[in-house]
Amino acid sequence: MPLYLCSSPKNLIAEERKPAIAKELTHIHCDVTGAPSSFVHVFFVTPDEASEGSVSLFGSIRGGRSDDQKTEITSRMSGAVARLAGLDPATVSMGTVDVPAKWAMEGGDIMPEPGEEAAWFAAHAAKAAAS
Repeated sequence: MPLYLCSSPKNLIAEERKPAIAKELTHIHCDVTGAPSSFVHVFFVTPDEASEGSVSLFGSIRGGRSDDQKTEITSRMSGAVARLAGLDPATVSMGTVDVPAKWAMEGGDIMPEPGEEAAWFAAHAAKAAAS
């Protein structure tokens, strides 16, 4: 959590570009929100009925982000996908949805609220050390 899904028709995004796109999406999320990069997950999917020549990027992010942060995430990420995939920016759409932190798990523990990551990592490390 957060989870980003990048959906596109087969071969629209070259396989060799996907690692760079995932890295950039992770960087953008962390830059905008301050979240640790280990929380960010990026998946590429090719649906059977994908829109010809277009990319749909969807982000499921922890609730509590400001409207300005969500606007920055969507504009920067859609631009990055277009740039790194060599696509017309008009062919990349993006949206996000807020998910309460308590509805998600990472590493076997309920996710922390935004800004509470340091305490979560400490408790998570202590729990792992005790097992």
